[in-house]
Amino acid sequence: MPVLSSHGEGVLQQYETALREVDDLHPHTIRGYLSDLRQFASWCESHWAAGDDDKSAFTPTALTTPTITRYRSYLQTVVSLKSATINRALVTIKRYCSWLVTTEQITRDLALAVKLIPATPKVPRQLTDKEEEALLAAVTTYGDRRDHTLITVLLHTGLRAHEICHLRRTQVVLGKRSGTLCIYGKRNKYREVPLNRTARAALDGYLPTCAADTVYLFPSAKTGQSLTPRALGYIIQKYAAIARIADVSPHDLRHRFGYRMAEVVPLHRLAQIMGHDSLNTTLRYVQGTSRDLQNEVEKIAWA
Repeated sequence: MPVLSSHGEGVLQQYETALREVDDLHPHTIRGYLSDLRQFASWCESHWAAGDDDKSAFTPTALTTPTITRYRSYLQTVVSLKSATINRALVTIKRYCSWLVTTEQITRDLALAVKLIPATPKVPRQLTDKEEEALLAAVTTYGDRRDHTLITVLLHTGLRAHEICHLRRTQVVLGKRSGTLCIYGKRNKYREVPLNRTARAALDGYLPTCAADTVYLFPSAKTGQSLTPRALGYIIQKYAAIARIADVSPHDLRHRFGYRMAEVVPLHRLAQIMGHDSLNTTLRYVQGTSRDLQNEVEKIAWA
């Protein structure tokens, strides 16, 4: 733990008392706030001692907005922390400054104008061809028809977890050369998802095995009611474990569909199929994964 001056320790102790007695936070939360604030206070004391400032001990009245922004730059350029870690530190400082204003230790919120680091959106994970093949082989060998159809439909429609869990038999429309799922998605927004030949074949073989009074397309084996997203996740993880694929969720199957479709259809059509309100959401599927980018730079390698 960074060493502070005796005055700096007193400042942190005062804030710790407020967190415990006034805010009544969980001990782990308090420990996190104090750790981040101690790091900041230690940097301030070192920064002030090395400069021409006549202050060295960490005190609320010595803080300025430029001090906080310089600390943000320090975390970015010198320590090279990730944006999420930097933002956590900044949130701690913002909370502390807000408390200083509330307790009238300073007259204005010095951290109010300090911006957080924009988070770089992560490219969704994409299952590889081999992983998809291994997952299907696992459910074909060890699963029943319901689970096989369930995973097949997920891979070929890109439905969200809650959409497929609550999918009713009446929402499935099958023809000889076409098919549709009538989906009520986020905010009860309606859309029709087309079924390709693979999904139709899986459903053609599965539907006759369902009981006549079955309401949900993929009912829970225990309750007969709709699957819960948690139960769906367990089903996917079970076959992923057999296939020796780590950390696979139902949303990963949706991403797999999105990536594959983005290679062959315009984004506005993919957005319509996947139920995206904004093309910005769909754009994630044309972003290259780390593996894609590595393959691209290898194309100009000298050897």
